[in-house]
Amino acid sequence: MAKESFIKGTLILAAAALIARVLGVVQRVPLEHMLGVSGGAAFGLASNVYLMLLTFATAGIPSTLGKMVSEKYALNRPQEAQRIYFAAILFGLGMGGLITALLYIFAPVYAKMSSVPEATLAIRALAPALILFPVIAMMRGYFQGRNQMAPGGISQIIEQILRVITAVGLAYLFLTWGYSEEKMAAGASFGGVLGSIGAFLVMLYYARKLKKADREAGLARNGQDKSVIMPLRQIYKDIFKLSIPIVITSLAVPIIYFIDSSIIVPILKGQIGEPLAKEALKVLTMNAQSIAGIPPILAIALSTSIIPIISSAFARKEMDHLNKQVTLALRIAILSGTPIVLILCTAAFSVNGLLFSSTNGSGIISLLTFCTIFQIVMMVSGSILFGLGRPKTPMFHVMIGIAVKLAGSFTLGYIFGIYGIVGSTMLCFAVTMYLNQRSLKQIVDFKILGSRWAGFLTTVIALAGIGYLIEWAGNQLTHVMHARIAYFISSSLVGLVLIVLYPVMLVVFRVVTQQELSSYPRPLRKVFQPLMRLQRGQAVQSSDS
Repeated sequence: MAKESFIKGTLILAAAALIARVLGVVQRVPLEHMLGVSGGAAFGLASNVYLMLLTFATAGIPSTLGKMVSEKYALNRPQEAQRIYFAAILFGLGMGGLITALLYIFAPVYAKMSSVPEATLAIRALAPALILFPVIAMMRGYFQGRNQMAPGGISQIIEQILRVITAVGLAYLFLTWGYSEEKMAAGASFGGVLGSIGAFLVMLYYARKLKKADREAGLARNGQDKSVIMPLRQIYKDIFKLSIPIVITSLAVPIIYFIDSSIIVPILKGQIGEPLAKEALKVLTMNAQSIAGIPPILAIALSTSIIPIISSAFARKEMDHLNKQVTLALRIAILSGTPIVLILCTAAFSVNGLLFSSTNGSGIISLLTFCTIFQIVMMVSGSILFGLGRPKTPMFHVMIGIAVKLAGSFTLGYIFGIYGIVGSTMLCFAVTMYLNQRSLKQIVDFKILGSRWAGFLTTVIALAGIGYLIEWAGNQLTHVMHARIAYFISSSLVGLVLIVLYPVMLVVFRVVTQQELSSYPRPLRKVFQPLMRLQRGQAVQSSDS
């Protein structure tokens, strides 16, 4: 695959992931208003256990399958590629059926262990979605191996659209019919099932289209040549050997959210009572995790576009170019993620009041959103290690981070309550991020910001102060107008002022310089280029400092 098409494919998948994540965040807003405390806690618990199992069943294997299929077609062995695809589909069907059955059977046990027994129906309503998703993941991996990224991206978007429409629509219908919060949460959860059906139909359409194209090109065969039939055992061995590190690394965020939703009520109910503990669970899963999911979207999409270039430079042993690209990927991750984190942290109270039914838990939202700056660097640095041929390294680091998370949650949770549990999430991300960067340093001589950290931190502290000041002033408007209008004005002003001042201050403090601008992705070049006149007349500073 040519480097240009590889990068284009990566960008297609990143764009699809971005749209899908935005839709996933949007879904939580109307649901939070309709479900109430009990329903929100049940839906949040069901969603987190589902996302963890979905990641376990699908993450890693599609990319491994894509790699194996691509290699076989490059060697002109289409029959072997089809055999691998067949084996992957069989595995997907088996894994989907097994996980669905286990989730349905053990839903009451898990819900009771988490002290949210009313979540049983919501978990069972989501379970059927896991029948199809492993198969969909295998099909996406196969198409990636054939250098066709659009089918996977389109199916991902259709899946989220159907999920959102079904979840919100059923929850609203059940609300108008007077159903209980437990049944409303189950209706909202069932959106995942309709989403999986939609995604599967899209993939089937593209599979038939590709099969027809193969037949016309003479790639299809009516029968298998005995000399090229690969044993299924060998295929599975090759797939799992490559995919297990990716699966474990991909589980970092889903398993952390799963841990949180599982332990919050058991830990907190002895401190603040079960009703308030369930409210904390609802705020964390419906409000905080939704808002905290926003900052990584753009940062990871931008930095992901550089990963193929890093892999290519490493394969050719172009170490100088590799150093620059690793530095650039990590720098872009931090620079593009920070302003969103700043806005959402400083305006957490207004954003919470604007989007959700109350301002309860604004501090939780602010703290969890702050954690995402560590999450962003952790995920990007882990991806770079994969690109450098070290898949096991970030896997072990994630395992250490999860151990830190567990120890921290059960220690800090009993001392500081919900803030201790969220704080342990920050420790997990920070430890994993540090370990990833330490391992990267052993391969690549990179500097994220070098001597520019002072200018960057000055920018962050100054903008945080400005943001909090605008937030405080804006919230005074609640005394003279409707609260939601005041929250809209306040959060909009914080966002507008910080998003305008942030690039200006980065240029003024020479965190971003003219010399390196040409290496940035086009969206960032368009932002910073007009501001470079602010650096005229100043001493030129080395771009790699």
